[in-house]
Amino acid sequence: MELLHDKDIREPLFDFLEEVYGKVRILEEKTMGRSRADAVMVTEEGLYGIEIKSDADTYARLKRQVKDYDLYYDYNYAVIGTSHAAHIHEHLPKWWGIITAELVEGEADFYILRKPLPNPEVDWLRKISILWRPELVHIQRLNGLPEYKEKSKLFVQKKLLEKVPAQVLHRQLCQELFERDYTMIADKISEFRRQSAAGRLREQGTFGEKPVKPVRRKRRKRR
Repeated sequence: MELLHDKDIREPLFDFLEEVYGKVRILEEKTMGRSRADAVMVTEEGLYGIEIKSDADTYARLKRQVKDYDLYYDYNYAVIGTSHAAHIHEHLPKWWGIITAELVEGEADFYILRKPLPNPEVDWLRKISILWRPELVHIQRLNGLPEYKEKSKLFVQKKLLEKVPAQVLHRQLCQELFERDYTMIADKISEFRRQSAAGRLREQGTFGEKPVKPVRRKRRKRR
């Protein structure tokens, strides 16, 4: 039997997921804690972490990867080559979904072996950290919150979790990821940093210089 490799699985898998779920956005190679997600699927219902284990892969890092996926995503899938089908259940929590991938007439074919359940381990603070600062700013504006330009990203994340109902924030987070434009984000981040720096300088009343105290000259005594 011919083995499937990662490169044989990715693009056909994304087409399969679009057929199954309809409107989706696929984000590839996303950092999450100490690991990297092979892909994240954005849907209107939530974020799906996707870990690909081709026939050529091992379980060496899977235990750590599962812990990291569970911190970030609402649902998780393991997409596996058929060589893993007999033992993959032993390495995954019961809420993980499983998709098998096999070669049929020269093409990758997929089957949902187990649908994912809602992930009970998701950490909202980690989940919202996926958003870039300009995306957080847009959500703050949508909810009538201050922009907190002088505050850290972590402060803003906590403030959103405190002030915005979870269902509303979930929907807005997914919408931001649907609309993410990688061609423009660098400019948006640069503009945000420029405006934030200018705001801090205005508050200080200077543009990077310390106020100079007037020098009081001593009068010379008349002789």
